[in-house]
Amino acid sequence: IALPQRILFPPDKICMDWQQRQRPGAGLLNLGNTCYINVILQCLTYTPPLANYLLSHEHSQSCHQQGFCMMCIMEAHIRKVLNSSASAILPGAVLRDLKFIGEEFEYGRQENAYEFLRCTLNAMQRACLSGSSNLDTSSQETTIIHQIFGGFMRSRVTCLSCQAVADSYKVFLDVSLDIRAASSLTTVLEDCVTPKELDLKECFKCSKCKKKVTASKRITIHRAPRVLTLCLERADQWTGKKISKFVEYPEYLDLRPYMSDTAGEPLLCSLYAIVVHSGDTCLEGHFFCYTKASNGLWYKMDDESVDSCDTHTILGQQAYLLFYAR
Repeated sequence: IALPQRILFPPDKICMDWQQRQRPGAGLLNLGNTCYINVILQCLTYTPPLANYLLSHEHSQSCHQQGFCMMCIMEAHIRKVLNSSASAILPGAVLRDLKFIGEEFEYGRQENAYEFLRCTLNAMQRACLSGSSNLDTSSQETTIIHQIFGGFMRSRVTCLSCQAVADSYKVFLDVSLDIRAASSLTTVLEDCVTPKELDLKECFKCSKCKKKVTASKRITIHRAPRVLTLCLERADQWTGKKISKFVEYPEYLDLRPYMSDTAGEPLLCSLYAIVVHSGDTCLEGHFFCYTKASNGLWYKMDDESVDSCDTHTILGQQAYLLFYAR
């Protein structure tokens, strides 16, 4: 992994604990098929390091962006949600600038919450890079967005003849998981880090053997993000049908067994938000979410309604997206 020439946001400035504790904020009005937007806005609002940073006004005080800036929009949105005395507010700026967030989104049409999350994080990343030209790739990966959500995967290919290894690294802001054969999140993650044999068709040319060889490939988390976002893929890639089964997930997840370096202290993450999709097919239905507010209590957030709930309810959902914070 190349070292960045510049650090855009120092990681020691990130605060993982809420700096102000209060009751949950307002719900979000649904203007017709906007539930996919509402759930992602709520999950990001209750992401402590992101909320702490945006509530500090640090971004808006130094932003010189003309026109659309996703960081400024999120800063204003989070402040409005957490400080509003109304039971529900309209995320007007987000709806107005939907095309700037992702050109594939069409107002009033049913869309996917996971796609909206990815586009929103990318739009925030672009906003963080605004005004910084000629940056190397590694420096671009030191924004506040990458410092919170970004991690590195390592792909290690091992020659089965001479045991020589070849490593490559890839940055990620979220991880998508195939749940077709899984009953729990831990079994999915264990399967992900289990070495898979590559056949000769996949053409691994060993630098020592100087020829194509059979090899095995193992993918591990090389550098864990501060906030791990997981998508449990509920659209079957072969049939297109929705996978509606329950996949068990823990309140506290130890990432250590899935790391490149499995020795050392446990790397504990705590669940703080879940997105659920209800409906028979992936192309229709409804999104709602559960988030943990700064007071440490869980709430079901279903558009304009915000209702308290217990951990037992939280862990019994047909989860689509899971948010874990270190």
